[in-house]
Amino acid sequence: MHYLLKREWIHSDHIDVVSICIVTWLLRCWDNGTSSLELEVQKSNGQWRLTVDYRGLNEVTLLLSAAMPDMLELPYELESKAAEQYATIGTVNTFFSIPLAAECRPQFAFTWRGVQYTCNQLPQGWKHSPTICHGLIQTALEQGEAPEHLQYIDDIIIWGNTAEEVFEKGKKIIKILLKASFAIKRSKVKGPARRSSLKEYNGKMGILRSQWM
Repeated sequence: MHYLLKREWIHSDHIDVVSICIVTWLLRCWDNGTSSLELEVQKSNGQWRLTVDYRGLNEVTLLLSAAMPDMLELPYELESKAAEQYATIGTVNTFFSIPLAAECRPQFAFTWRGVQYTCNQLPQGWKHSPTICHGLIQTALEQGEAPEHLQYIDDIIIWGNTAEEVFEKGKKIIKILLKASFAIKRSKVKGPARRSSLKEYNGKMGILRSQWM
């Protein structure tokens, strides 16, 4: 689980990112006698993140029968479409928009500055979070009768032979996602753009990204 931190938050007695998360209902105080390890991690861009180490929990979590697409196959499937125009749509803060059932909260407990907390929303770092997120978005798109697309977790690619066709498909998908209470930022919508602009497949993150001319 990752929460973006400003450096002064970590060392301040007055501003605490956990307090902010409590106010926004991402976290709640908790006391169940168990706890995962929390770490303050600095990223390469200088930002800080509060990270909860859920590796121990992941080791004892049973497998899900649900499955996601093979991310290594997605570029080949996309290539087979042989379309002229593409666009990408990504939802934002998707895990944190998915509420946890009350009976599931104890397993996600962690301690920060001597106080125990747990999550109200689906945390990052738990091994089933991507699968659950993917499944909920997939269900919303299916129920909304979305046009043909490729999806991996919270990233969606659409295509067509003209920019107008892709634009109309994108509008419909965005409308479906917003109706299902998923958030979308303008910066997470890329395209339409020509096929030659679709260059980068980022396997490490497990998502398809686009760089547009």
